[in-house]
Amino acid sequence: MTPDRCAARLPSVGVVVPTRDRPDQLRAALAAIAAQDYQGRLQVAVVFDQSAPDPGLAEGGGVRVLANTRTPGLAGARNSGILALDTDLVAFCDDDDEWLPAKLTSQVGALLASPGAEFASCGIAVRSAGRTIERTAGQAEVSYHDLLRSRMVMVHASTYLLTRAALLDGIGLVDESIPASQSEDWDLALRAARRRPIVNVTEPMVLVTWDTSSCYAQQWESKVAGLRWMLEHHPDLAADGPGAARVCAQIAFGYACLGQRSESGKWTARALRLNWHERRLPFVLAVAAGVVSGERVLAALHARGHGI
Repeated sequence: MTPDRCAARLPSVGVVVPTRDRPDQLRAALAAIAAQDYQGRLQVAVVFDQSAPDPGLAEGGGVRVLANTRTPGLAGARNSGILALDTDLVAFCDDDDEWLPAKLTSQVGALLASPGAEFASCGIAVRSAGRTIERTAGQAEVSYHDLLRSRMVMVHASTYLLTRAALLDGIGLVDESIPASQSEDWDLALRAARRRPIVNVTEPMVLVTWDTSSCYAQQWESKVAGLRWMLEHHPDLAADGPGAARVCAQIAFGYACLGQRSESGKWTARALRLNWHERRLPFVLAVAAGVVSGERVLAALHARGHGI
């Protein structure tokens, strides 16, 4: 079969890249997308959120440049891109992350090998503090229960590859009502996994950057609000002891970072009741007591490829 005929048989892929005021990282992300060895049709939608679009990125074809026409923020930017595309599949890539060359080929192959599958993820390599740490799930599928029990950081937004038809009618678009788009990717993954397991390529196929410069790294007020939204809108999460304890501990950590010791204590107590050995609680207590700052805790965890 000729390369052209082979490409015609493969599903087309549209890549949504939301961006805001990070031109150098954006160009690196786009270069990595352009370097994919995938033989099917590839289209990229760069969505500028609360910043002026750069039409120069569209030179040479293959890239559409548009503005976020929906709710300001990450969720609205993603949806603007999804709705602008006409491809069979939709992938996400944040503007400070980079795909490895075989990412799309591996994921499309995994989707095609699993009849009825609607969503694929893959492993990641976390770059932080000059180190790179691989985070992989070690399993070919990620279930709804897996995502309730653990956020599974390797099921990262920049790994997402979904059928566009399911996004439009079934899973649904990214939820724009979540405060400051916090946890919007986890919410989407939960809704998808509730329908069908997520197909997972175990190898790390995305370089993910963790630092404090992200335009979408909001203040702790919005992080706490987003986590509380998740508990309120996902009853199965609130009912899962270890999973709910983890979220409660994260909320307690957020309040500790804000200096709201009373609220932090309430959520710490709730986490303890749900799971007394929740591993985040020592960090919460240390930050609430003023022994260490939340920023130092996060920096140390990120350097090891972990989050709070």
